Amino acid sequence: MALRGGVTRMLFVCFLATIVQADLYLHVPRGSNNRLNEKSATRKNANRMFDSQNNNRGGYNVGDKDDEASDDDADKQYNMKYFQSGPWKTLSGDKGKSKLTIEWTNQHGCGGNENSSPQKQNCDLVLQYMCQDITGDNKPDEDDILRNGVETKTQDYTEARKNNVNDKKRKSNNVKENRGLHESWDWYNKCYLRGRNLGLFTADQKLANNKMGYSSAIYTRQNPTGNRYGYECPEERDYFPYWHPTPWKDIAVLAENASMCSHYQDKSFNRQSYGECVESEGWSRYNNKVDCEKEGGKWVEFYNYLEKDSDKTNKNSCERTKTAGLVYKWAVPYDSTDDNKPECLVLLDKPDCIEAPWSRSNHLGNGRDGVPLSYTWTLPHFPSNKDKRCVYRMRYNISTDDYDPYHTDSKQNEQFPVKSPIHQNPYVYVMSKQSPLRLAINTAQYGRVFQDRSHVFILRHRPDDLMQSHIHNLNVRGKRGNIVQVYPAVEYDFAPNNLEIKKDDLVHIQWTGSNTHNNGNPAGDGQAGSAGEGKAGTDRSNFVELSDRSGNFPSPFENTKLFDAVEVAWIYHGKKSIALRDLAIDMASAGYYRCASKTSCPEREHKNYLVSTKDKMNNLLDDAPASYEGAVLRFVKKGTYHYMCTRNNNFTNRSQKGAIVVK
Repeated sequence: MALRGGVTRMLFVCFLATIVQADLYLHVPRGSNNRLNEKSATRKNANRMFDSQNNNRGGYNVGDKDDEASDDDADKQYNMKYFQSGPWKTLSGDKGKSKLTIEWTNQHGCGGNENSSPQKQNCDLVLQYMCQDITGDNKPDEDDILRNGVETKTQDYTEARKNNVNDKKRKSNNVKENRGLHESWDWYNKCYLRGRNLGLFTADQKLANNKMGYSSAIYTRQNPTGNRYGYECPEERDYFPYWHPTPWKDIAVLAENASMCSHYQDKSFNRQSYGECVESEGWSRYNNKVDCEKEGGKWVEFYNYLEKDSDKTNKNSCERTKTAGLVYKWAVPYDSTDDNKPECLVLLDKPDCIEAPWSRSNHLGNGRDGVPLSYTWTLPHFPSNKDKRCVYRMRYNISTDDYDPYHTDSKQNEQFPVKSPIHQNPYVYVMSKQSPLRLAINTAQYGRVFQDRSHVFILRHRPDDLMQSHIHNLNVRGKRGNIVQVYPAVEYDFAPNNLEIKKDDLVHIQWTGSNTHNNGNPAGDGQAGSAGEGKAGTDRSNFVELSDRSGNFPSPFENTKLFDAVEVAWIYHGKKSIALRDLAIDMASAGYYRCASKTSCPEREHKNYLVSTKDKMNNLLDDAPASYEGAVLRFVKKGTYHYMCTRNNNFTNRSQKGAIVVK
């Protein structure tokens, strides 16, 4: 299984991996691993949205807005909300970025090189996202809107056959509003109908045919029977860079070796157009230009984009646009309708590419020096200044060098008289042909890709007065339970829990949690239960000041250093001139209270959130909201400021604390 691909039909470089449970789990943003709102320790449906190949116990439930489970009401789910970057490319100096620290665990190691820290395997990590307009001309149709869903069933797909392939009702009959959706029905339909890449190495696996009578892109060596996972295209999932247009935008590749970076960056769909065959029927089985044109089709080059500028209606007005240092191009977008007309596209930057951070083999935990595996994503700047609905995706390829990973393709497939270099569970002799021993090799998993994705989140536009400041996102990772109960998730912590910023930088403090993290049966191969403080099965966090990181008792507001060092640049309820004492109350109660009394918050919209009038809050935050949209604070004084969560900081063995260092 490989995250490497050639552009031509027959040329393909591929990694091959031993059979392992090399799981990948996202912790910031919270990875779903196909979970939704299960009360069980294991997810209900591993096919719900995407093929993770991960353990059934992994993942985090979708967030709830308040102290009640969202159940079948999507409006009660909480979507994390991050501010976009400002137009930092045209500003003097390095200003206006919004930074999100992504954290994950990968089970079987990554990073290092042959000299300093040799590993028994190679790896690649590919970071991507997908966004849609929430309003305006480019808002998607209802059937294509990104959503978490409110039930755990997989979206439907009526398999295309010769007698129904052009039936437009298939999509409307298949797509259900109450089920989760990332890729669109049309994306999977193209994948089902397009012939697979016959240049790929499939070893001794026998790949099936679709109902049209040929083997299409839904069949790969890792998925030879074409199992469906939401509307994900298996061939695109298993190979990178993919040789056809995809809806995903590349953020970064964390490579086994920096020498591969130019390949990844040049072949990324961010930078290079890719073609598809277009025929009069609206679909095609042909996956290359030669066969397409020979059979009367038209090979069209499609482009990826950051967003569309619908105000520019011709090539001149489009390509002469100079905004925020971005490049505009008049071209056919990858999601073009049947007419395939060019539009004005804001192009993407090339993906970042660095060597992957080192992690230990056979260890699902932190990296060097006990620091979480992480990558800091500079969130995009959208020149339209419109809010976007988005989802984040990460893929992990685990590979070995048991044979040449770069020159093994379809010519080595098992086909008489050619023998594949690997076979299913082969026998080996180590004692002169006596007593053979069997190796555990599954050729469908010898070279394997793992994946996790976030729940849907919002990239919101920046207020004008925040355009030139860096925003650092400070979140909470983990879920309720002891380490045995939550594994392979993690226990609570702030993320990043050591944040270094500069004076006058902004910090957006925000978190999300679920009211149904009961970790009940079925528990799979782990332990059921949800040890912790407060109401069982609920996530809760808050933010209170500590005088010192080694302590466990919060500082009284009268002794504050942290709140004396900040100004409120933005707060979720809109009261920008909030008193710092009221800010401390708001953050300590996760938004259950906003202000001490009517004197400090006389506005009508705050009257139900006053300490002086609202019902007394449960001291373990049981009736506080599970999620907190938070505040953006400007740090105006240098120093080191410590903070903690009062509920989850168990003195015996758990610590939910952090520090902000202002230099």
